[in-house]
Amino acid sequence: MTTALITGASSGIGEEFARQLAARGADLVLVARDREALDALAARLGAVYRVDCEVLVADLAKPRHVSKVVDRLVDPDRPVEVLVNNAGFGLPLAFERNDIQDEARHLAVHVEAPMRLSHAALEGMLARGHGRIVNVASVAAFIPRSTYGAVKSWVVSFSRWANGAYRSRGVVVTAVCPGFTHTNFHARLGLPPGQEGVPSFMWLDASTVVGQALRDCARGRAVSIPSLRYEVMVAAARLLPGLATRIARRGR
Repeated sequence: MTTALITGASSGIGEEFARQLAARGADLVLVARDREALDALAARLGAVYRVDCEVLVADLAKPRHVSKVVDRLVDPDRPVEVLVNNAGFGLPLAFERNDIQDEARHLAVHVEAPMRLSHAALEGMLARGHGRIVNVASVAAFIPRSTYGAVKSWVVSFSRWANGAYRSRGVVVTAVCPGFTHTNFHARLGLPPGQEGVPSFMWLDASTVVGQALRDCARGRAVSIPSLRYEVMVAAARLLPGLATRIARRGR
């Protein structure tokens, strides 16, 4: 039986990864800061899909909490076959006005934590000759969008390299790059629905994002960009840097 560990599992895209993996028969290790939300999700998914759901409360901005998750990943008696690095949060785009400690936490959660967790997971996966690592990035990785785009660019670059390095040894590493997705991500930035400054046609559903991500990972792809419209947008941004800059100013 496959076990999947998912960070940021209590809501949004992380919760959808948990649901879709449970529907495929995977036991789950659910990681997030909110124990109440994790317990409720574990009970719900366990009852519906008859899978085991373990709860691990951790704030990935704190090194000792990251160490707890690392310890779970390297446990030889309870191997993890799928790691989903999804935990993250957004900040206002005006870097010069942001608190630098918030920016440091942002960097730790989006870059250092997935790097450490991927390193921990790879040991067992490579020894067994199979495994999957899914790193949730963003189309912001391909456009200049403050430090959020910068950290997601790291995720994509790392995933591309790691997939090339480890796929032949049975471990696929995929960066998932959704565009604007209906979750509570923007609400946590204080933006009520409809006030994000994003046209309705640009929004995706979490179920679509996760479904495409799992299919692309199964195919061994290094990068997954859900939806044709965002694939076109990324291609256009590469060819037309000025357009990329204008796109980056949309939304919050």
